[in-house]
Parts: sequence; structure tokens; C-alpha cells
Amino acid sequence: MLRFALLWLLALPASAMEFPAPVTDDAYLPTDPAVVAWGRLLFWDPILSGNRNISCGTCHHPAFGTGDGLALGLGEGGVGLGPERAADPANVPEDRIPRNAPGLWNLGAREFTVMFHDGRIEETADGLRTPMGEEMTQGFDTLLSAQTMFPVLSADEMAGQANENDVARMVRSGRITGPGGAWDILARRVEAVPEYRAMWEAAFPGDDALDFTDISDAIAQFVEHEWRSDTSPFDAWSRGEAELHPVALRGAELFYGSLGCADCHAGPFQTDHGFHAMGQPQIGPGKAMAFEDHARDTGRERVTGDPADAYAFRTPSLRNVTETGPWGHAGAYDDLRAFVEAHAAPRAALEAFEPGTVKLPLLAAAEDWRETAPEARAAIAAAVKGPERAVTEDEVTALMAFLETLRDEGALRGRSGVPETVPSGLAVDRGE
Repeated sequence: MLRFALLWLLALPASAMEFPAPVTDDAYLPTDPAVVAWGRLLFWDPILSGNRNISCGTCHHPAFGTGDGLALGLGEGGVGLGPERAADPANVPEDRIPRNAPGLWNLGAREFTVMFHDGRIEETADGLRTPMGEEMTQGFDTLLSAQTMFPVLSADEMAGQANENDVARMVRSGRITGPGGAWDILARRVEAVPEYRAMWEAAFPGDDALDFTDISDAIAQFVEHEWRSDTSPFDAWSRGEAELHPVALRGAELFYGSLGCADCHAGPFQTDHGFHAMGQPQIGPGKAMAFEDHARDTGRERVTGDPADAYAFRTPSLRNVTETGPWGHAGAYDDLRAFVEAHAAPRAALEAFEPGTVKLPLLAAAEDWRETAPEARAAIAAAVKGPERAVTEDEVTALMAFLETLRDEGALRGRSGVPETVPSGLAVDRGE
């Protein structure tokens, strides 16, 4: 009976299968042009980093799918852009960023109520929840706005080290909010630039003080506006405005049908916003406290404390997925087809994974690599739920053709692009 049911499902025409409804304007939060314009310049301005040498755009660049093109990024202490970024010999970073830089697509959609690979910040019925405590969530307009607090406070991402600048010193001493705190220092830097002060007055008329939350609200609105992506070939097909190539259509039928990809990659943005243990290899330092095993990253468990969440990570949206590599929470795969094949049979793929194939330049010492120990691999594999699926070469080819239809050429260029200059006069990472 089950075999008959599966054969019947495979025989269904695309018109009879359940696909997500087309994306409409109602799916997104509104944005204000004046706020977006200010946020655009702030996003690209290194003024928000402790040492004034890194902007948001350094690690979230449209040339690399709004990521950085690296398995694991280098923020402070890195030089160059994209896959060419490497450790600065004169200022070697203490550690690399432990997780892959996520894309910024459609973060203004109302359904995005949880962020980061482990979901450590989320929007609940009671307001915003972050590991920073209630005081740190006050004044942010949206979840995405609150997300911006993390990179500017991270020594390895944008803040730098305590012996290098005043922002990092305040972070190290725990002075984040209030007069003279890390956020206040950044806000005063921005306010001291006359053009930024004028733009803030236009964006927030009647506001009595330029605060860090104004800066973060503006950057959030810029991201929401700039990288909205719903004009791909898939979207045109969903709206009945175009046809899909037969191979891509076959991939869509597999994705939403027999292969069950949409069980997790559901909805118009191909994500259920849930957390699943999918057996992804752990490379690099991992994310852990100083006293923990840095070769492991238990993902969602670090947030909830629930062992059932071990090695579970958030389902990413698949919009522009062909451009957002390397793939996986630690960027263990730099080939999307190989990643799709591994995703189908994760236990076998984890056993066969060879860390030496990942391009991850070392920092100061070889131990920076910290490959996953055999016992850790076993724990990652044991956490995987669901069967190993055998997919044929033709099925993978069809899936790849479908994923290509999620590529949105207009969105990849961005609505306004990278500015030539920013009001601070600091260098812009244009990627040219």
C-alpha cells in the first residue's frame, strides 16, 4: 500500500502538488526611505568597528551572496575581501569566527522571527529574547535590529581587542549600555560626522538623542530593503508568469514531493525556521566556552540546554542558495552539488568527509584547524534523525536545476548597490 502511495505521488503533475503561495508585499515589514538611506551608508562604513577597519559589508557582501565566500570568516585581524581574505601577519587574530556567515536574504519578511544558526535571538509573544538579558533588548524596533548588536560587540568580528580601542575596552569591562559604554561610543562617533547627523534628523524627526538603537534600526531597514528577493524564475513560475525548464520542474516535484526536502525547507522562502540535526561536519574552532571542547559545536543545545537539541542548527532559507557557499553551519562544503548529495545521506557523508579538502588558511598555529575528533563525529551522526536517502545522479541534477530557479538576478545586484564613499571618509570594501 505504501509503495502504491509513493508511486501515485511521483505520478502527480506539478499542478496537483502543493507548492508555496507566491510572495506578496504583505509578507514584509514596511521600510522608510530616509531610514534606509542612512542605514545603507552605515552598513558600508567601518566607523562601527572598534578599529575603524571593518564594516558590516566586509563579511556580508553582495559579491559573495551577502556572505563572505569563506568556510569560516575572519573579522578583526583579517585583510582582503571574500575568499582572498586572510590573517594579517602584523595583527594575527586571536581566533576565527566559528560559524559560516549567513546570507541576508528576505530578513525583512515577517516570518523571520529567529536568527543565527542556533536561534539564540528570537521574537516571542513576550518580546525579544537574547542571551544578553532584558536590558540589552530595549529600544530595538525589530529582531533584525537587535541582531546588529552582536557583531559590533564581538572581539573577533568587529570590536577588536581591549588593548586596541575604546569600544573593545568597554566590552571587556562589561560596559555596553549607558553613557560612555560601547554603544554610546559608537553613537558619538556617528553623531560627530555632520552628514550622518543631518541624515539621522531626517530619518528620526523629533527624536531627542542619536542612540545606538537608531543606528541598528537604520541598518536593519536597509538590509530589509536591499536584499528582498522574490523576483526569481521560481517566483515568476509561482505567479503564473513563466514556465520552468522541464528538468527544474522535475526537481521541484522531487523537492516538494517524494524526497521530502520541503518537510524542513517549507514555505515561500524554503525554511521552517526550525532546528534539525543533519550531520554536518564540524571544522575550525567550534563555538564553545573557554573550558569546553572547542572541536565541537552542539548548536541549538547551547541555547536551550536540552540534549535533544544537540547538533541541531536552524534551517536556512534557500533563496539564492547557489551564491551563498560554502554551505553548512561551518562551511564544510564548497561544492553545492556535493552538499546536496551529503544532505540526503548525512551519516555516510559524515563518515567519508575529509576535512583536508576544505580551504581554511591557518592562523598563528596548526591547532587553529582543530578537526572534529572521531568520538565527536560519532555523536554528530547519532543525533541525526530520519533515514539515509539514496538519490540518483539524475535526481541530484534535477534538484540542482530547481535550486538554480531560486537565484534572483535582480536581488543579487542589490537595489542600491555599494556606495563609492561613506561620510566618515573611511575606505569602503567595494569588491572591485
